[in-house]
Amino acid sequence: MGDKLACFKAYDIRGRVPQDLNDDMAYKLGRAYVSEIEPHGPVAVGRDIRLSSEDLAQALIRGINDGGADTRDIGLCGTEMVYFAASRSGMGGGIMVTASHNPMEYNGFKLVREKAIPISGDSGLQVLERRVRENDIGERAPSPGRTKSEDVTQAYVQKLLSFTTPDKLKPLKLVVNAGNGCAGPILDALAHHLPFEFIRLQHKPDGTFPNGIPNPLLEENRPVTANAVTETNADLGIAWDGDFDRCFFFDETGSFVDGYYIVGLLAKRMLEAAHGAVVIHDPRMTWNTIDIVKQAGGIPMQGKTGHAFMKERMRKENAVYGGEMSAHHYFRDFAYCDSGMIPWLVITLLMSETEKPLSELVLERKQKYPGSGEINSRVDDANTVIDRIRAHYADQATSRNEVDGLSMEFDHTWRFNVRPSQTEPILRLNVETKEDPQLLKQKTDELLRLIRG
Repeated sequence: MGDKLACFKAYDIRGRVPQDLNDDMAYKLGRAYVSEIEPHGPVAVGRDIRLSSEDLAQALIRGINDGGADTRDIGLCGTEMVYFAASRSGMGGGIMVTASHNPMEYNGFKLVREKAIPISGDSGLQVLERRVRENDIGERAPSPGRTKSEDVTQAYVQKLLSFTTPDKLKPLKLVVNAGNGCAGPILDALAHHLPFEFIRLQHKPDGTFPNGIPNPLLEENRPVTANAVTETNADLGIAWDGDFDRCFFFDETGSFVDGYYIVGLLAKRMLEAAHGAVVIHDPRMTWNTIDIVKQAGGIPMQGKTGHAFMKERMRKENAVYGGEMSAHHYFRDFAYCDSGMIPWLVITLLMSETEKPLSELVLERKQKYPGSGEINSRVDDANTVIDRIRAHYADQATSRNEVDGLSMEFDHTWRFNVRPSQTEPILRLNVETKEDPQLLKQKTDELLRLIRG
């Protein structure tokens, strides 16, 4: 089958349908998964709302069954529901059919072993790619596995509710924007247990995405949620991506709240019940998180960006929580997995207990550690640009770290991280200072001139 299959990425499988992946490839992936992973129990299979997802899921299930393993078809769901299903005792693993926030013609797969341990590039995904490419998918089992439909919604909802205390919650008004992805049905299932008034936007799952692909990280997708917050005098706005493993916050003024400051809030909260525990953070913006974790009696540790790296480090350190500024939030008590539902349940509990709006909860931290937010620049050669930046600041930097991109600090007054995208010719820049918004603007502009020539 020639060179490496383009749809196999660093952490998952993603590509265009049918050019990069199709039902035949999904079937082979199912067979290869069983042959390579040898699951000791049923494999949970779920899918997002994309128009190609059901056919791909059924082909995948056929492949797993023909390989000799049983499956549990959990149907339309969010990625974290597959993680939840796979983490249960007796399960052999899980695969989610999703392309998250990619364009409509895309689809893909996220794979985990038993206990929801991720399968990524350096933990089995490259082997699966070779097996699919070379048709090395094992023998067809003499007695095929069986598939059974299973609805895990109620058990999953009860797990989510364990992260909050419903009788402590105030009757807040929440704008919730599912982006026509998979979050709507879970919000409805949670609503019965919560005292909130929900103002639902783009609520119905719809694989044609009539309001565009749900990706609240894109600025052009934010006004619909922000405007609804101000028009309805809501206490909070929340928006999700398509497979709802990330959620994004808007305060009561309709302002978008950078994920960096949400990491700090969640870290502090998780440490209240786990004093002295480790918190893992990514390298892009760090000072606010490190400060909060130390103040809360925790141990901050830097991990590498990406869900597989974060989960691996969390398991190694038995970390209570891990946070990335890109809105991936990982919880020890959720099988070390990321969730787009747990964060807003924790934040609304925090707002209820403190009787403070979200803007007030993050204001002091934004003033103490102002940040640029992530700024993306299209470049021809990311490594050349990074070399240029490294050379420019070599004599000024007081510390340098290249575990994940290039991070440099300067006399504890400002720092930056610049890292290439794993999937596009893009360089991602983050800058932060200590209580100095003018220095932030100056250094951000300076770095963008170096990046963009």
